[in-house]
Amino acid sequence: MTTPVAGEGGVDAYARLAELGLTLPTVVPPLASYVPAVQSGNYVYVSGQLPMVEGKLSQTGKVGAEVTAEEAAELAKVCALNALAAIESLVGLGRLVKIVKVTGFVASAPGFTGQPAVINGASNLFGEVFGEQGRHARSAVGVAELPLGAPVEVEVIAEVA
Repeated sequence: MTTPVAGEGGVDAYARLAELGLTLPTVVPPLASYVPAVQSGNYVYVSGQLPMVEGKLSQTGKVGAEVTAEEAAELAKVCALNALAAIESLVGLGRLVKIVKVTGFVASAPGFTGQPAVINGASNLFGEVFGEQGRHARSAVGVAELPLGAPVEVEVIAEVA
């Protein structure tokens, strides 16, 4: 059984974003040979999103060294907003049934083990915007490097109607 979409008793994502004082950004153009999001059946697969703001990486560095875990959690929230922008551009947030899976990658300094708290920045945003529809399965992975020296990257799988 799936959760209803907005307009059928589900969450109005646009109203919730406005209530939270958030605006969807412009879709981040791909940095290589891929598309921001692709639909297959009832699922949208969003490519890994970096914390890009107005076409620029908002911060670089390793979490646990140049970037604090708190800063990285805010950057993960930016990544999540970029993922929502990709979904909006492909199918519209009004068709979203559920955020199914979030995978977060954290460029980690040696010994840093707080990846789950960092990716909570994205997870919490999805919960704030979509309520129960935003609850998802998740992985939070520490990595040596991310594209452009980004501290965090988030990819999303969403179910749509």
